[in-house]
Amino acid sequence: VLLQSQLLRKGIYLEEDFRVSKTVFTKVDYDLGTLVKYISLGEIGLPDIQRPFVWRNSKVRDLFDSMYKGYPVGYLLFWQATAKKSIGTDQKQLPPRLLVVDGQQRLTSLYAVIKNVPVVRKNFRSEHIRIAFNPLEEKFEVTDAAVKRDNEFLPDISILWASDAKITSIIKKYLENLKTNREISEREELDIEDRILRLQNLLSFPFTTLELSSDVDEEAVSDVFVRVNSKGTKLSQADFILTLMSVFWDEGRSILEQFCRNSRKPTKGTASPFNYFIEPYPDQLLRVGVGVAFKRARLKYVYSILRGKDLETEEFSDERRVQQFELLKNAQSRVLNLQNWHDFMNCIRQAGFRSSKMISSQNNLLFSYILYLIGKTEYDVSMFELRKAISRWFFMTSVTGRFTSSPESAMESDLARLRNVRNAGEFVKTLHDICDIAITGDFWSVSLPNDLATSSPRSPSLFAYQASLVLLDAKILFSDIKVSDLLDPSIHANRSAVERHHLFPKAYLSKLGIDSIRDTNQIANYAFVEWGDNMVISDQAPDIYLPKMKNRMDRQELEKMYYWHALPDKWEEMEYREFLQHRRELMASVIKDAYSKLKGESGTEG
Repeated sequence: VLLQSQLLRKGIYLEEDFRVSKTVFTKVDYDLGTLVKYISLGEIGLPDIQRPFVWRNSKVRDLFDSMYKGYPVGYLLFWQATAKKSIGTDQKQLPPRLLVVDGQQRLTSLYAVIKNVPVVRKNFRSEHIRIAFNPLEEKFEVTDAAVKRDNEFLPDISILWASDAKITSIIKKYLENLKTNREISEREELDIEDRILRLQNLLSFPFTTLELSSDVDEEAVSDVFVRVNSKGTKLSQADFILTLMSVFWDEGRSILEQFCRNSRKPTKGTASPFNYFIEPYPDQLLRVGVGVAFKRARLKYVYSILRGKDLETEEFSDERRVQQFELLKNAQSRVLNLQNWHDFMNCIRQAGFRSSKMISSQNNLLFSYILYLIGKTEYDVSMFELRKAISRWFFMTSVTGRFTSSPESAMESDLARLRNVRNAGEFVKTLHDICDIAITGDFWSVSLPNDLATSSPRSPSLFAYQASLVLLDAKILFSDIKVSDLLDPSIHANRSAVERHHLFPKAYLSKLGIDSIRDTNQIANYAFVEWGDNMVISDQAPDIYLPKMKNRMDRQELEKMYYWHALPDKWEEMEYREFLQHRRELMASVIKDAYSKLKGESGTEG
């Protein structure tokens, strides 16, 4: 022991010392050509545990520049596992032996340029990356129209690695084009030839890889990724489940991705998932499918369940895996059913919301969809009752910010209450009970007015107030145009017909010594007005512009205006902060009335 201690202090390790710290990886060296070859064959696969290709083309340019100069470009992290996804869109020949954990962007960049294949961006659009090279200046650029016209550039370096590439012909053609613009010395010709050959020989560029053992579980892989890549995004359980789908149900993964891709653009004459509330990503709809299939919001154990693991015995079973995947397949078919999808969107519209601009939490939207599908497909709740229940639920969760923080915990708790539900009546009652517990008596008089005391343009309470104006069929302040019409996302113009205007203009408040954005941009200082009125009001004090506006309407119309827009009597004469306090209380009252309308109760409207 004493000898070992002395040797350790000198940096000398005995072989048995390695048992003290067992590594979970091995170091393997590759050159770029070998990596590209293994990717082409499918031996190195992309498990999709990171995001779509997000690098800017300029970053790809810089990568090639660094390699050309002989600079190190970092190591790669692989995982010895089985998957089906591979880099690129062409068909592979071998099942993947290595999955890319860290280095996806670099490998995708290199493979896309060298093999001249498109990458898929986050918006699901395909794009070829074109990188140009100037041999005279040894300079790389992202190819654009100007570069294409410049004979000093090879406009697309991908031609150097094409299967039928003849390097002598490429160099000869480049020199011929260059000579049409200028004289070239013998020395320059030799430099050009040498530099183009040097670029082509980047296939011999060395890479160091760390290969994680196949018996390392997904949580350890994620932990390693975070520890070695400080700029990386922590890998989520959804990422691993999507990878598992690629292995055991690639068709389902593809259908999921296609649905998300189609949701981003409207179609004519054919049904599509396009809507004005959300452009979903695969991991989001996966969460919905998991919620419907397994009644779980936490994905922590779902990955193990889908691998066929018995959580009690810790044993794996192929039969169990098949059974669990059948549940997920059935759930996903309901999630991606266009009739279900659009009927659910109608529930959101019935709650007074009109577009994604009014949605503060996509988690709220997705979890509401889980409940909608469970109610419709498992408890056969009538469409009339289901729309009412989901609309009320969505409004409640929106105004309370129920899923803003720790959404999985809140969702898990709510789903747990549904596990003992036996019929449609109990399902609806359970949702109503949760709503009643969430909104207590002092919510309207204390909590909500306090929530409205903010200048945040993305406040859940602000969106709830806007939805309330829609539900109450309100009109724009001092106008006969309905709020619902002007919040309709399908109506576009060069300039919006309606604007949020300061009731106490900023310039006027500045004269009073109030110029902090947090004070001047309070939610309670805004109201919807027509843009023409906005221009007329300009920077005038309320007691100056208000009489002109009030003259447009009779007493009954004015009372409705004051009610809808939560304006206290003689508000124009109030001290500013007193006005804000009173208006927040009245706004909370309007939201309460709208919620009562959703519940089917009579409020104090008007």
